[in-house]
Amino acid sequence: MKKLSNVFLFFCLCFAFVACQDNDNLEFTVQAPTNKVSLTNTFLGEYLLTPQTSKNIAERFVWNEVQFGGTPTEITYDVQLAFKNDFSDKESLGTTKDLNMAITVEKLLTLADKAGLDNDPTTTDKPNKGKIYVRVRAYVGNGGSNAPESISDAKEMNLTLPEVTQGSGVQASTWGIVGSGYNDWGNAGPDAPFYTTDKAKVYVAYVTLKAGEIKFRENNAWTNNLGDDNADGTVEAGGANIVSTPGTFKITLDLNANTYTMEKYSWGIVGSGFNDWGNNGPDAEFHYDYTTNTFKAGVALLDGEVKFRLNNEWTTNFGGANGTLATGGDNIKTTKGFYEVTLDLVNNTYKVEAADVWGIVGSGYNDWGNAGPDFTFTQVNPKIYVANNVTLKDGEVKFRLNQDWTTNYGDTGNDKILDAGGDNIKTTAGKFRIVMDLTDSASPKYTISSL
Repeated sequence: MKKLSNVFLFFCLCFAFVACQDNDNLEFTVQAPTNKVSLTNTFLGEYLLTPQTSKNIAERFVWNEVQFGGTPTEITYDVQLAFKNDFSDKESLGTTKDLNMAITVEKLLTLADKAGLDNDPTTTDKPNKGKIYVRVRAYVGNGGSNAPESISDAKEMNLTLPEVTQGSGVQASTWGIVGSGYNDWGNAGPDAPFYTTDKAKVYVAYVTLKAGEIKFRENNAWTNNLGDDNADGTVEAGGANIVSTPGTFKITLDLNANTYTMEKYSWGIVGSGFNDWGNNGPDAEFHYDYTTNTFKAGVALLDGEVKFRLNNEWTTNFGGANGTLATGGDNIKTTKGFYEVTLDLVNNTYKVEAADVWGIVGSGYNDWGNAGPDFTFTQVNPKIYVANNVTLKDGEVKFRLNQDWTTNYGDTGNDKILDAGGDNIKTTAGKFRIVMDLTDSASPKYTISSL
C-alpha cells in the first residue's frame, strides 16, 4: 500500500507540472479585457519645444487600470508614439506596470527632428510645426501576438519649434525665479522664466514681484539653486534668500561672473487715447514676448494720442511717426477700438494693430462695465494671456472678448476650468496676476495669483 501511494503521488506531481506549463498558454489566450484602456490626462493645444528646456517634463501620460478576466492579473502598459495615425511606424516610449509615464522635452525634440521639423525660418522644406500620435497598449504575459490586449484611442500632440531668426534667437532658459515674492515657493504656479540673451550664460527675466523673498533655481527644482549670502549682488549655490519688494523688475543673471542685478522696469502706454495722460489710472502695461523679443500690450484705445514711457514716469519716453520710435518724439494718434501694440526696442519700431482683446469685467473690478472699461489681457505667447497688477474688490468677475457679452468665460464648478458663459468667479480685495491658458480649447484654464 505504501509503494502504491508513492507511485500515485509521483504521477500527480508530473501531471501538475505539465498542467502548469500548459497553463501559461491557456491564461494568455482565454482572458479578454473587461474594460478599455484610455488616456485620461489633458493634452495641451500646443507643445513649445526649445533646447534650453530639454530636461523638463513636457507631458505625463496617465491612463486607467485595465482588468483581464475576473481574477487579478499583472498588466504591462506600453506607451506607443507614431508619426502616422494608423501607427504603422510606431515606436515605444517604454513599458511600465504603473498607470503613468512622463515624456521629456528632449524626447519630443528628437521626435520633432525625425518628423522633419526645425526652427530655422529660412528652410522651406522643413516646417516648424507638426504632430505626433500617442496611445497606450495594455497586455498580459510577454505581449506576443496571441496575448490578450487593450489599445487606447490615439491622441494628437501638436509640436512647435519656435523659429529662431538671424540676430534674435531668444529662448526660454532652464533657470527661473521662485519664492514667496513670486509664486509661494512653487506652490502657486511655475517659476518665472529667465530668457537667453546674446551673451552666453547671461539671462534676463521680466517679472512682477511682491514683498517677500526669492531665489533662482534650474528646471523648477531645488537640485541647482542660487541665493545671495551677503546681499551683495553675488550668487552662491544654495545661498540665502534674496529680499524682494513690490514692483515690476528686469532681473539679469550672469552665470559667468555669478552676479545678478534687479532694476525697476515696466513699459506702458499713456495718453488721452488711454488714461488721460495718467490722470485716470496707471499706464497700460506691456508684457515681454520672448518668441519675438518684443513687448506687447492688448489694449482698448480711445480717440486721442499716446506715448510709451518707462516705469510710469516721463524720464524715459518714446513717441514717433510712421512706426519709428523716437526719444521724446511726437504723440502717436489713436482711434477708438481694440488693439495689440508691439514695442520693438531692438529695432526701435512700434506697431498698433487692430486685434481681439480679452478683458476682466464684474462687480469685483468695474461694476460690470458701469465704472470704466474692462481690464485687458495681453497675449504673451500663442493663446496664453496675462493681466498683471489687477486691483480687484470683493465681488465677482468674468472674462469677455472686446468688452462684449457675445463671447465670455466663467467657471462653473469652481475647478479653475473656464466654461463658455459659465458662472461668475468670486474675487477678494487685493492686487493680482491673472493668466488665461486657452491652448486646450476643450479645457481652457485660468489662474489668479496675489501680488
